Amino acid sequence: MTSNIGAYFEIPVTDLDRAINFYQSLLGIELERGSIHGYEMAFFPFENNGAGISGALCKGDVYKPSIEGSFIYLFTSDIDGILSKAVALGSEILFEKTDAGDCFVAEVKDSEGNRICFTTRHQAE
Repeated sequence: MTSNIGAYFEIPVTDLDRAINFYQSLLGIELERGSIHGYEMAFFPFENNGAGISGALCKGDVYKPSIEGSFIYLFTSDIDGILSKAVALGSEILFEKTDAGDCFVAEVKDSEGNRICFTTRHQAE
């Protein structure tokens, strides 16, 4: 295998407008509305030559928000700022910022009830 296994992620939502507002406010990004196979989607930005993967918020009968199941980690350069913004947006912190060796991690419950994880690299001292 010559590349990482991760390809794409989908975050289940029940209220797409609320979820778009939450993620755009939290991350300072713009999501693009669309659909796949008849399901409403809002796509996270994707840079063709960028590192990592991208995904979408997804609404439909097969998408059920939960804090159980897979853990999705989103990279941030400011994990403290993300946690502060998340709380201001009504999120619950599920796992406080914790040193995980070469990075910090934290988890929040998003506007839809999903567990979303964040990671950031240690800053050079």
